[in-house]
Amino acid sequence: MTFLGKLYLIPTTLGEMNPEDVLPATIKRSIEFIDDYIVENEKTARRFIKSVCPEKKQPELKISVLNKHTQTQEHLEFIKPLLEGKNVGLMSEAGCPGVADPGAVIVKLAHEKGIQVVPLVGPSSILLAVMASGMNGQSFAFNGYLPIDKSEKKQALKGLEKLSFDKNQSQLFIETPYRNNKLLEDMLQILQPNTSLCIACDITLPTEYIKTMTVSLWKKQKVDLHNRPTLFILHKMH
Repeated sequence: MTFLGKLYLIPTTLGEMNPEDVLPATIKRSIEFIDDYIVENEKTARRFIKSVCPEKKQPELKISVLNKHTQTQEHLEFIKPLLEGKNVGLMSEAGCPGVADPGAVIVKLAHEKGIQVVPLVGPSSILLAVMASGMNGQSFAFNGYLPIDKSEKKQALKGLEKLSFDKNQSQLFIETPYRNNKLLEDMLQILQPNTSLCIACDITLPTEYIKTMTVSLWKKQKVDLHNRPTLFILHKMH
């Protein structure tokens, strides 16, 4: 009888920084005994593994790349080591795998095959932003990316603002970093003046910036979010 391996969900840092500042010792211990990985980007994954575990022999690593170009039929190939009894590490490009991340399909497949899934502790930009926002930590929703089209984006923002008010629920979303400033500009034109807006930028990095104010106050504030990983949270209070 072949024993199944375990799928370890390995969080990474949210940017260039010392891993020891945000990652517990369990991450290093896991990387020490895992040689098979499923990652978003091989180059950054190898760099991360080296930063956490410099003594790890890079040529011995077997890395499968999972991104938006990966075909569905490749997923079964990726989990083959697990079915052969080997442990596999799943890593996101930044933060927690499986959360706003393509790795969720591998986790789902692991459950279907009866493979044990082991989530490890690490930074989640979504949770950290909610923690620091002062908004509703009892009820919130992550909405991913908003539409690029201006009229669709306006409709989406108005919809999230109404949803927030109706359900007393904080609404989170992100944008491609080079479009952050444009999104902020649009929000300040579209949202109600008394709607609260949290901007959580470069979370856990030395340049971290997290601030919550009403839209009317944000209009008096200058902040440059260009090419900086940012989470936006809005909440229209009763």
